[in-house]
Amino acid sequence: MIQRIAERLPVTLTIMLLSLLFGLLLGFGLAVVRIQRRPIPYAIATFYISFMRCTPTIVQLFLVYYGLPQLFAVFGVDVNDWDKLVFAVVTFALHSAAYFSEVIRSAYLAVGVGQQEAAYSIGMSRGQTLRRIVLPQAFGIAIPNLGNNVLILLKETSLAFSIGIADMMGQVQIILGNNYGANSFRMYMIVSLIYWALSIAIERGFGRLEKRFRKGRVGLSG
Repeated sequence: MIQRIAERLPVTLTIMLLSLLFGLLLGFGLAVVRIQRRPIPYAIATFYISFMRCTPTIVQLFLVYYGLPQLFAVFGVDVNDWDKLVFAVVTFALHSAAYFSEVIRSAYLAVGVGQQEAAYSIGMSRGQTLRRIVLPQAFGIAIPNLGNNVLILLKETSLAFSIGIADMMGQVQIILGNNYGANSFRMYMIVSLIYWALSIAIERGFGRLEKRFRKGRVGLSG
């Protein structure tokens, strides 16, 4: 049974990695909008982040799964034949972007305006200041929170089975359905241990990244 569940691991990882990629890209854009604080874009971004952070992920999944086809239908585009994985990735990317944007924004603001002004005073351009001063420090500050949000994203992908995706949780539901619910505790324990192992691997990966980054910064400053 472990093998049958584990063989759906690539589906789970695909959803997580694609959602992570697009979530980071959108989150970065939202962070830029919030940092610049232009009234209308700022208000829209703030509303979006508030909505995504204050509504259940599973509700958002159903909104995307049932609402996206209706939205595209207005423009004469039929998306009902799209792979369900697309709807899951869209949902988790939109959801995680709200959290990633706040991580990026807070890390950027933590660097401090004083360092940017000092860089400008010695003749650095805005691009050089961002590349050499702000972004390296902001990235180091953001690593722990980024890691935490990636862990949350991994766990939230388990909701994808609710729209019929045969990921690890979906495989568990299929097995239980075929066996009339027999060995339910055993099945859920197996899948929980797999998620636990993945979470530990991700946690250690970010921990090593943080240590390596700190060593690099110490060496540079020395």
